[in-house]
Amino acid sequence: MVDYHAANNQQYTAEGTPIYMEQENDWDRDLLLDPAWEKQQRKTFTAWCNSHLRKAGTQIDSIEEDFRDGLKLMLLLEVISGERLPKPERGKMRVHKINNVNKALDFIASKGVKLVSIGAEEIVDGNAKMTLGMIWTIILRFAIQDISVDETSAKEGLLLWCQRKTAPYKNVNVQNFHISWKDGLAFNALIHRHRPELIDYDKLRKDDPLTNLNNAFEVAEKYLDIPKMMDAEDIVNTARPDEKAIMTYVSSFYHAFSGAQKAETAANRICKVLAVNQENEHLMEDYEKLASDLLEWIRRTIPWLENRAPEKTMAEMQQKLEDFRDYRRVHKPPKVQEKCQLEINFNTLQTKLRLSNRPAFMPSEGRMVSDINGSWHALEGAEKGYEEWLLNEIRRLERLDHLAEKFRQKATIHEAWTDGKEAMLTQKDYATATLSEVKALLRKHEAFESDLAAHQDRVEQIAAIAQELNELDYYDSPSVNARCQNICEQWDSLGSLTQNRRESLERTEKQLESIDELYLEYAKRAAPFNNWMEGAMEDLQDMFIVHNIEEIQGLITAHEQFKSTLPDANKEREAIQAIQAEVQKIAQHNGINLSGTNPYTSITPESIDSKWEKVQRLVPQRDQALQEELAKQQSNDHLRRQFATQANMVGPWIQTKMEEIGRISIEMNGTLEDQLTHLREYEQSIIEYKPHIDRLEGDHQLIQEALIFDNKYTAYTMEHLRVGWEQLLTTIARTINEIDNQILTRDAKGISQEQLHEYRTSFNHFDKDHSGALMAEEFKACLISLGYDVENNKQKRLGQMPTEEYRALLISTGNSLGDAEFARIMGIVDPNSSGAVTFQAFIDFMSRETTDTDTADQVIASFKILAGDKNFITAEELRRELPADQAEYCIARMAPYGGPDGVPGALDYMSFSTALYGESDL
Repeated sequence: MVDYHAANNQQYTAEGTPIYMEQENDWDRDLLLDPAWEKQQRKTFTAWCNSHLRKAGTQIDSIEEDFRDGLKLMLLLEVISGERLPKPERGKMRVHKINNVNKALDFIASKGVKLVSIGAEEIVDGNAKMTLGMIWTIILRFAIQDISVDETSAKEGLLLWCQRKTAPYKNVNVQNFHISWKDGLAFNALIHRHRPELIDYDKLRKDDPLTNLNNAFEVAEKYLDIPKMMDAEDIVNTARPDEKAIMTYVSSFYHAFSGAQKAETAANRICKVLAVNQENEHLMEDYEKLASDLLEWIRRTIPWLENRAPEKTMAEMQQKLEDFRDYRRVHKPPKVQEKCQLEINFNTLQTKLRLSNRPAFMPSEGRMVSDINGSWHALEGAEKGYEEWLLNEIRRLERLDHLAEKFRQKATIHEAWTDGKEAMLTQKDYATATLSEVKALLRKHEAFESDLAAHQDRVEQIAAIAQELNELDYYDSPSVNARCQNICEQWDSLGSLTQNRRESLERTEKQLESIDELYLEYAKRAAPFNNWMEGAMEDLQDMFIVHNIEEIQGLITAHEQFKSTLPDANKEREAIQAIQAEVQKIAQHNGINLSGTNPYTSITPESIDSKWEKVQRLVPQRDQALQEELAKQQSNDHLRRQFATQANMVGPWIQTKMEEIGRISIEMNGTLEDQLTHLREYEQSIIEYKPHIDRLEGDHQLIQEALIFDNKYTAYTMEHLRVGWEQLLTTIARTINEIDNQILTRDAKGISQEQLHEYRTSFNHFDKDHSGALMAEEFKACLISLGYDVENNKQKRLGQMPTEEYRALLISTGNSLGDAEFARIMGIVDPNSSGAVTFQAFIDFMSRETTDTDTADQVIASFKILAGDKNFITAEELRRELPADQAEYCIARMAPYGGPDGVPGALDYMSFSTALYGESDL
């Protein structure tokens, strides 16, 4: 429907005459002298008047006759203006008619229209030319004057509109309102441009104007509610069609299509707003799901990492360590990426909400980024403690296995030594022995006591090892304790029996005098030597555990020292064997019948030689074992150096990259796109460095498999480097996200590169510690330096002073922000009251203060257009004007309209629009 209620935006010439009046002044001259033109105008103006009078339930048949009494003329003016005219006079006399026409002319004049040579008498007298002139003036004022296209209005604006709408069509070149329309293609092009389904333009021919015109007139009357105002034959048969008739008819097309254009614009605005809202809701749902999944994974993982139930064997603990390595290599890295992506999605969502003037997104309770970071820190704490516990447990079990094996070896040797000793000590062989035999038994007993004393150290070692196994919570401690208890009880028993036998032998000794000194000397020297050999064999077979080259080299040195004593030991062995040989020589020389064995000792020369040969065999075996362990420790040392070399290169590289990223985020080299490109290239270079990290992980795995627990060649641990690498990847991703958000803010708010540069320069100027955030006082100083005026809520400069001079002037004169206003601003830029303002929050605030965004009022106005100026809208109207998915979105969320002017099914679009911007609950 045509809107004739617009304000009077009349344009004037240099002489002060309205532009349309210049066109009107030509009316009563030569133009109306052409009968063809007068015929066209009469028909066109009549149809135009009837198109409006029809709304009042009436019409005219003759334009010069039906307006003579002024009644229908006044009715026409009321319909097209929307205003009430003075009450008409109903009399039939001439004076009544003149008065009615004068009321109509006065109303026209009140709208700024200067009527030239048109009086009420001419209209009452039925003067056709004057009546047509008056109607043309009305058409100019109420149908054409308010047309405005790109700062042009009235005729020029209408012509420009026609040119733009028909520009893409072949054979159409609108330059005027007469011959440009003669072939009918321009009319068809206008209809096809707005309603392409009504006309098949490609089938029209330029050489068939009559068909073209009739087609356009019929389609306009049937589908566009534009009455047929001209005859095709009149246009075709006239050399130059009437300009005013063409303009009148074309203006009807303009008004018919302008309403559809407004509805389209309103629908587009609503679609844009709803699309943003739907996208934001989708992002919120994605965040909630990703956050829930990540928190659930952390919740399941922490109890596993906090489980400190020890295993009994090294194999079981090694399996736990392998499970932990799989967690580090396989399960955790994807979760690190999910956490980083979660933070990026959250920041992007908040930026989009701010840019679309929506309330900030508040995740569900327990799913804030801070909650996720807290859970992640708890996970890393449990992870660190679990790794330390695993390594300590492995060391403990390794130590326990070593001690248990050592205990078993010593206990076996001791039990083998004590086997039969109780029976020997309890026998009564001295009761029937001769003196020499008794003395021999006594000496033998003395040798046994010497041997017993020598074994005291071994018993104490066995007890000490058992005690240490108990203290280290060895899983098989009961059996160890039982065996140790048996050894100690047996040892005490041997001590008592030894003492009892000595007393018995000493009582018998007084009666026995003959003692073989050589046997005694042999026994005394053979016993310690035999004990030395048993100790040597025990030491040569003793297990050892070392952790570095120095320790194994110490064992090798001790072994070399032991080997250096072998020549002296061999001499002692030969001396002992010489004693036995001397006994045999004397016995043979004196014809003594020996009993066959040394009465003072059970150690035979054969046993000494056998043990000596065993010592000789064990020495090279010990050499081989020590050399193999030396090679192992040298290999371990190589692994340490290999890891240290790589770690000492990777560690500083990560630190350098972190510092460079910090500098890039502060410096402003080039546009945001240049910075983003630079950062992405930088990120790619970091990703390409990943093989170094993988190589380091491989070296670290070799070190762990070799059970290497220290490294003196580097201060870096794999854990430190992993954390540094993860922080580096997270930092570059966050920095890129910040630049993306700045570009998003700039494009959405229309901020220029120079404004962004000025904002960044001011921000960096007051960011003294280069932390990337401003404290409250720094932020206040930064706002002042940018000329932010609290009183008027806008930025301004003093004259044309440069920024640096203006900043210095504001600070030197003590100009400051008001407390209440500054508190409001801090509430916007620092909603969490952290006391710091990031650059993103700062630029969001500045863009909000300096640019326009969609508002709830604008959306309400758009819905009002779609609703036909009603305070409510129906589901049918929404489905007709909006895409299907967005129409259903509105219908599902709009509350029923409760106003008195509502109809069944009416929906409240006002509360829905305000809810979109957080001003009420949706």
